[in-house]
Amino acid sequence: MHVTSETTADGVVERHFTLGDITGVLWSPAAGTAGAPLLLSGHGDGMHKKAPGLVAAALHGVTTHGFTVAAIDAPGHGDRPRNARDQQWVDAIHRARAASEPIAPIVVDFNRSVAERAVPEWRATLDALQALPEIGPEAPVGYGGVMLGAVTGMLLAAADSRIAALSLGAVFVDDALIEAGRKVTVPVECWIPWDAEGIDRAAAVSLFDAFESTDKTLHAYSGGHHQVPDPERTCSAPLFVRHLGRGAGPAAS
Repeated sequence: MHVTSETTADGVVERHFTLGDITGVLWSPAAGTAGAPLLLSGHGDGMHKKAPGLVAAALHGVTTHGFTVAAIDAPGHGDRPRNARDQQWVDAIHRARAASEPIAPIVVDFNRSVAERAVPEWRATLDALQALPEIGPEAPVGYGGVMLGAVTGMLLAAADSRIAALSLGAVFVDDALIEAGRKVTVPVECWIPWDAEGIDRAAAVSLFDAFESTDKTLHAYSGGHHQVPDPERTCSAPLFVRHLGRGAGPAAS
């Protein structure tokens, strides 16, 4: 892992890093991270590691609960070039929107493809983060993500036992994703934007029902993908505090 920049403001250290082709950012309390849980944050499709909502939730986790939070750009997103196949999916989404046609079938395939490529990258990133002395291999790990990030989190939790809790939201659902949901056994919080374009409410509820977790919670709120109420952006923090603990220092007092 190569740190490319480091800044400190308002009690938060922000480090940009690269790991091979992966580009990422790590936020941590300036007061120290001893005992801090590590949260992995996955952005939505078409977004990036410093999407405004992601950053707001990350800073809340650091300053209020003493978490350490990491985000990376998914393949073809943010600072990473998009390959030809991904560009075809993006173009198809734009054409469907312009023709007032459903985008969900395209988004489902696109998100699943990107998520499958992102999972090994997240595992490599987690290895590198846990090798940092201020985090270490014993740090409890949670994952939160929306849309593309939510699909990635489901697949990651099924592949890596280090993920101890999940927060997932705004997912385009098909039968294959519901089947993948049956492999989620860790505590999970799922939220549905009730009026989001292309999201089938019944399918989203079926996905929640498919989770094999014994500790799971469902949230729904009015609005679409980009009208997330401020309270919803941080509503998963109690889940992570309950299952991962809190950091040391002033933020955990």
